[in-house]
Amino acid sequence: MTPITPFNSQHLEAVCRVLADTERGLTGTQIERLLQEIGVTDVSPNMTKWKRLFNALAEAQYKHEVGNHLIMLINRAMDPVNYARDSGAFNWRRDELNVVLAFSGFNVREDGKVAHADKATTLDAARARAGRLKATLKSRNVHVEVLKYCRAELLDENYFHAVFEATKGVAERTRQLSGLTQDGAELVNKAFSIQNPLLVLGPLTTESEKSEHKGFAHLMVGLFGAVRNPLAHAPKTTWPMSEEDALDILTLISFIHRKLDRAYKFPTT
Repeated sequence: MTPITPFNSQHLEAVCRVLADTERGLTGTQIERLLQEIGVTDVSPNMTKWKRLFNALAEAQYKHEVGNHLIMLINRAMDPVNYARDSGAFNWRRDELNVVLAFSGFNVREDGKVAHADKATTLDAARARAGRLKATLKSRNVHVEVLKYCRAELLDENYFHAVFEATKGVAERTRQLSGLTQDGAELVNKAFSIQNPLLVLGPLTTESEKSEHKGFAHLMVGLFGAVRNPLAHAPKTTWPMSEEDALDILTLISFIHRKLDRAYKFPTT
C-alpha cells in the first residue's frame, strides 16, 4: 500500500468514535481481532472502546509515521461479508465514516473499501457532499434501484459515474427479468420485441398497449444510446455532467424502473 500521511488526532478520534460507537459500533472482541489482523498492538485493552482503538492506532502512526493502519482497519471492518445479515449496520457505519473521512480526503465505497476523495473543509460541506444529491433524489421519490447502483458515486457528487452506473443497472435488471445475456439496444429489442416479446407491460391486445410497449422500448434504447454508450467511451473530463443533468437523467431511470416493476414474461403457447 502506498504510504499515507498520518491522520491528525482530531480526525483519528472522530473515526474511532464511529467505529467504536456504543450502540452501533464494533464490539471489544471485534476490535481485538482487527488490531491483531493489521499487526497493531492493543496498548490499552481495558479502556473504553473508542479510546482503546484510538490509542492503538495513534501508537502505530507514531511508530511507523504513516496512516495506513487506519485504512487497513476500516477495509477489514467494512468488508460487506461481515454484514450479510445486518445491512443496516453497514449503511450506518459507512455513512458516518464518510462524513468524518471527508475531512481527510477519503471515503468508504459501496464495496467497503476506502478510496481517495476531494477533501472537505467544513462539516456542512462534508454532509452536503455525502447527502445533497441523494436527498434530492429521495424527495423525488426515485425508485430504489436508482440508489442501488449509484450510491458510492453520489458520495462525492461524481455525477458522471453516478449516471453511468445507474444506466448499467437498467440493463442488468432487464437481463434478470428476461433471462437474456445481451446488452444495450440488442437486449431491449429482443426482450421487448413487438413480434416475439419476452417481456411485456400488458397483454398487447389493444393498439394503446402495443403503442406503450413500443414506446417504452424506444425510450430504453434512447437511454443507452444517448447516455450510457457515450459515457462508456468518453473520459469524465470530456463529458461534463452537471447536477441538474444528473438529477434529470436519474429521474428518467427511476421512471423506467417503475415501468419494469410492471413487466412480466409474455405467455407463450
